[in-house]
Amino acid sequence: MNAPNDLRARLSAATDSIRKRDARVPDIAVVLGSGLSPFADTLVDATVIEYPDIAHMPVVTVPGHAGKLVIGKLPNEPDGPVVAALAGRVHFYEGHAMDTVVFPVRMLVSLGAKFVLLTNAAGGIAPTSRPGDLVLISDHLNLQGTNPLIGPNDSALGPRFPDMTRVWDPELRAIAQRAAQSEGSELREGVYAALTGPSYETPAEIRMLRAMGADLVGMSTVPEAIAARHMGARVLGISCVTNLAAGVSATDLSHEEVEHTAKSARDRFTRIVRRTLATLPRT
Repeated sequence: MNAPNDLRARLSAATDSIRKRDARVPDIAVVLGSGLSPFADTLVDATVIEYPDIAHMPVVTVPGHAGKLVIGKLPNEPDGPVVAALAGRVHFYEGHAMDTVVFPVRMLVSLGAKFVLLTNAAGGIAPTSRPGDLVLISDHLNLQGTNPLIGPNDSALGPRFPDMTRVWDPELRAIAQRAAQSEGSELREGVYAALTGPSYETPAEIRMLRAMGADLVGMSTVPEAIAARHMGARVLGISCVTNLAAGVSATDLSHEEVEHTAKSARDRFTRIVRRTLATLPRT
């Protein structure tokens, strides 16, 4: 566990290495999950920084995660927000400490981002789930057995006991709903359960999660949401249902299926995210 001053020093070094390449202050931070990294390539007037070129930035190892930061603008929105998109994330199951897992999102909030959009590939638990569905995260279950805020708290970053009642911002969800409707699409809402992985869940575990109120299951996102909210950022989450969960799906689960389904939903995901980001408040 790193001391608070050490975390601030690492964040300062990381943000300094980014500002040397691009001095713009991002309005919005985006974290792109499995198979969704190509959204970052749609940004224009863009600066691309590979993760190894950012001080203290962990390197991704999972297929479908590109491992680069892209800072740019939305197409056809010259007066729109500056977006900083992380094309790929690291996960707790890769063996990283939890403060390493959330370091990238803390870094983007330290750069100035007031809004954080977290995206992921998720297993569908709800009976109505279909592969390719895009679902707004309305709440979460942290079942990873730990929390990114465990350890000494740095009051310069956030409070010791941050409130999580509205961690998934209701106003931002309403904006995303309107954006989807304007694109002729639908965004359901659901509760996301975060487990450690990397093994997929058993049918019994899925029955447990359904009884607990989960609609989606995955291996990421929740620690980032907690850390971003701790620092005062407003958080929005979108899951792409890339497979039906164990016991719901009739086939074996695989990461290849996850990437394939995410690719098929990518155009719709990109349109909805663009319109959502373009209509977020600027303060």
